[in-house]
Amino acid sequence: MGELGSKFLYRIFCVAALIVSFYLLVDLYLSRTLNIKVVILFGIIFSVILLGFLDWGHNYAVLKKQEQELKIYKMYIRPMEELTKDIRARQHEFDNHMNAILNMHVTIKNYDELVEAQSVYCRNIYEDRSRCNPALLRISDKILAGFLYSKIISAPGYIDIDIQVLSQEIVTSVSEHALVEIIGTLTDNAFEAATPSKNRVDMVLDAKEDKLIFMIKNQVESLTMGDIYHFFEKGFSTKNNREGRGLGLYQANKIARRHNGEITVELLEQPDGQEICFRVEI
Repeated sequence: MGELGSKFLYRIFCVAALIVSFYLLVDLYLSRTLNIKVVILFGIIFSVILLGFLDWGHNYAVLKKQEQELKIYKMYIRPMEELTKDIRARQHEFDNHMNAILNMHVTIKNYDELVEAQSVYCRNIYEDRSRCNPALLRISDKILAGFLYSKIISAPGYIDIDIQVLSQEIVTSVSEHALVEIIGTLTDNAFEAATPSKNRVDMVLDAKEDKLIFMIKNQVESLTMGDIYHFFEKGFSTKNNREGRGLGLYQANKIARRHNGEITVELLEQPDGQEICFRVEI
């Protein structure tokens, strides 16, 4: 019999022992044969049973956490594999493009025409560049890399996304499930706020002193410091449709504080308009 089967039988025994003990205690009380020795004996039995239930609750919490981690792993390890395939394909395409550029002189003899053709070709490559970032492939936290990749490739096509990885060794004591929930909320909010005219989203991933640092910045308009002050209040939302809104940042900040982290927000005034920057250190 496995460990899980043994624990299940132990829990059944605890429940049965509690029922029998309570029945005997009531019977002794009604028959007026209850004394201090019996009370002490039953106190010991109840204590053992209580410890059994506490162990049950602890094991159940650990099991649920492991299930969540496994679910996160299965969900985002596949995007990581897709990222690897995408980068390999892009590397092959890059080699082909380089060969095409280097051999243009064979068919184009005029210098000015050659420069113009190469410039047009390079511009087309740049405009058709992939959103995938090879730096994500090298970070130590593969689940986080797969999660960010899945978010980036599923974002609306008009969003211009730039991600910088400043540290490849991502070290944090926070579970993958908590990281995904916090970073996912910040990323979703930035993508939802983007418009075709305000479409730039910048991300920075870093780690210092055994803490992960994630920053995300996007363009906004008509946002006030008063709005920012209320961002982490339960139920607050700047979106027109407020029904069911306002829980994301509140919940993300709650999780961050539970793990001795924090989320800060800053409103930046730039020449081309406002930018809002969220920073989580956890």
